[in-house]
Amino acid sequence: MRRWLSTAAVAALVAGGLSMAGPAMAGSGSGRPGDDTLQRYAEDTWASLDAMTDPATGLPSDNITGDLATAGAYTSPTNIGGYLWSTVTARDLGIISVHEARDRMATTLGTLAALERNAASGMYYNWYDPATGAKLTTWPDSGDVVHPFLSTVDNGWLAASLRIVREAEPSLAAQADALYDSMDFSAYFNPEGAPGLPAGTNRGGFWEVAPPGCSVEAPMYNGSGETAFYTCHHYDTTVSESRIATYLGIANGEIPPTALYGTHRTMPPGCDWAWQEQLPTGTYRTYDGFEVWEGVYTYAGMSFVPSWGGSMFEALMPDLLVPETKWGPRSWRVNHPITVAVQKHHGLEDAGYGAWGFSPASNPLGGYAEYGVDLAGMRSDGYTSDVEKTDVDVDRPGCTEGTNPDPEFGDGVVTPHAAFLALPYDREGVLENLAHLESDLGAYGPGGFYDAVAVGSGTVAERYLSLDQSMIMAAIGNELTGDTLKTYFVDKEMEKRLRPAMAAQVFSSEERARQ
Repeated sequence: MRRWLSTAAVAALVAGGLSMAGPAMAGSGSGRPGDDTLQRYAEDTWASLDAMTDPATGLPSDNITGDLATAGAYTSPTNIGGYLWSTVTARDLGIISVHEARDRMATTLGTLAALERNAASGMYYNWYDPATGAKLTTWPDSGDVVHPFLSTVDNGWLAASLRIVREAEPSLAAQADALYDSMDFSAYFNPEGAPGLPAGTNRGGFWEVAPPGCSVEAPMYNGSGETAFYTCHHYDTTVSESRIATYLGIANGEIPPTALYGTHRTMPPGCDWAWQEQLPTGTYRTYDGFEVWEGVYTYAGMSFVPSWGGSMFEALMPDLLVPETKWGPRSWRVNHPITVAVQKHHGLEDAGYGAWGFSPASNPLGGYAEYGVDLAGMRSDGYTSDVEKTDVDVDRPGCTEGTNPDPEFGDGVVTPHAAFLALPYDREGVLENLAHLESDLGAYGPGGFYDAVAVGSGTVAERYLSLDQSMIMAAIGNELTGDTLKTYFVDKEMEKRLRPAMAAQVFSSEERARQ
């Protein structure tokens, strides 16, 4: 097994101006306790991604059964993007050769160039057949009609992977750049913003034809002259995986940096907003003339900016690629470790599950479900952490009295990918947690960790999801190679446009952390 450069060695190379366009090998004396285990996890995780990818198209399926035998018949831009950065990671960890990685990425890029897209924005539809690349108009499993949708966040993750490919494999840079440059994120950005927010922000996406249910017909925001049917909702929560699209739009000069002020840290204080999970504390701050409510929630004495549902991936998935803690010293650098601490405290102390890490994933009882720490999300009937969907409802002092402030939790559902996301902030705790999931709960198979496990009953969701496996690959790759995915992702133009805006933000969690 090859070993790779430490964080310090990678940093020294980057600081010295040397290219990180290929894998960075180090001598056999490098490594920390647990590195071999993480390498094993990566090798097995890659096996699942390999098994679910069509070799002719280079498109991964959305999911595959636990025996790696039967893959789903649909894929999404996020799945494709995750496969691309996982291929880079597999190369950099020595799991596959440089030549194999290049061939795999070239196949995927060739297919992406031929896929049907929205002509006015260059954006990809949400569902394709991984075997043929055809846009789906009926759902493979049920035959139900699919109304082709162009998702802001899904296109964000695909575009992010193209930035990585162009730097990680220079021979493919021209192809990756051509695809990336054709994707216009201003098509999603509503300059008027969401109600009650001071700056513009992204819609959730759009349809080309009016779908059933709610939509907003409007001229496309990028000035193309085409009409779009936008989602009725905006991506108006700061701690959300959707911020990847905001970062890219700012980096490309397609949307203004003030978009960072067009999202809620929490909903505003006061009884008019008492539907949210907690009444926040905080203060108003003014950035570039925009007044922003810098609110926080509390959990076990810790103050933090919550996500919508209280899940790990909402908070930490963008951190896999964007140097958030470096560029946001008074925001993300404080908030991310507290988010991890909240999840850990919930799993080990409050709920007594003996394990932790909660995110949307496969339901061990069948299907798919949203898991999280209820009190750590703004949604009042938020993502719950157990099979029974135990909803915590606490007092909103002066507004409402809680109906279930101190419940007994049931069969907790832990999602391994959520634990992997915490590696930068609690490596020892993560490795201990994962060892328990593998050895004591049997949540491990031929493709690495199964997607979820109900820790009380020991019921395991024996399947693998492409998105969740690609998050695991990214987390391990960053841990073992010194954050090379971030090195590939960032360029000088992105840093120039995005970093100052991120550095200006001051979350109220910072003030509490100093007290």
